[in-house]
Amino acid sequence: MESSPLAAPDAAIPALRGLTRRSVLAGGVASLALAGCSTIASQRPAAPLAAEARPIDPRARMMYAAMPQEQFPIPAVDLTKLEPQFYRQLVDDPTGEQPGTVVVSTAERFLYLVREDGTAMRYGVGLGRAGFEWSGRALIQWKRPWPTWTPPAEMIAREPELEQWRQGMPPGLDNPLGARALYIFKDGQDTLYRLHGTNQAWSIGRAVSSGCVRLLNQDIIDLYGRVPARTPILVA
Repeated sequence: MESSPLAAPDAAIPALRGLTRRSVLAGGVASLALAGCSTIASQRPAAPLAAEARPIDPRARMMYAAMPQEQFPIPAVDLTKLEPQFYRQLVDDPTGEQPGTVVVSTAERFLYLVREDGTAMRYGVGLGRAGFEWSGRALIQWKRPWPTWTPPAEMIAREPELEQWRQGMPPGLDNPLGARALYIFKDGQDTLYRLHGTNQAWSIGRAVSSGCVRLLNQDIIDLYGRVPARTPILVA
């Protein structure tokens, strides 16, 4: 059964009307470095986001509740570390893309799944830090629950402590890909970029990873259930 999305006020809908098919670089992929989908620990803020003197919507608590039924039980999200604008919610579609398209707005730090009725499901995302960005048009070629993570050789060279995972890190809550991964291919080739889960609420809305698009585990599970393989994706 789907989680009930929070209603979004009009003021919360970002102005992305310029994010159209004509505004992207001929569908090309701009990759400045190989991605590995690992959070960079040094980028973590010294202290968590301050909890504001505001009540947390009970619907958000339900949407981001613990998921003990998963293969690796997922804890509830600490919503004091997540700004409300990044809650999963249904909004008017600001992208102009075809229904069924996944659109990642890197400026807004939102991912949209365009629907048939002129709306979109919107998720907060974390992105790659400077030098590890990806943009263009591609396909979500395939999907995996609780995936194995294998860091590229280039990442191991930068971070030698990852050598132990050269043959792959088993799935689990500490695995950088989290509960689900959607694999992005361009022209039949693996871009090494992923949409994937994280249990680090503080990273949503920030640029801290080695290039991949990260969603809370509860959100990537929701998205995973909505998109089939070979779904078109635009990152701009």
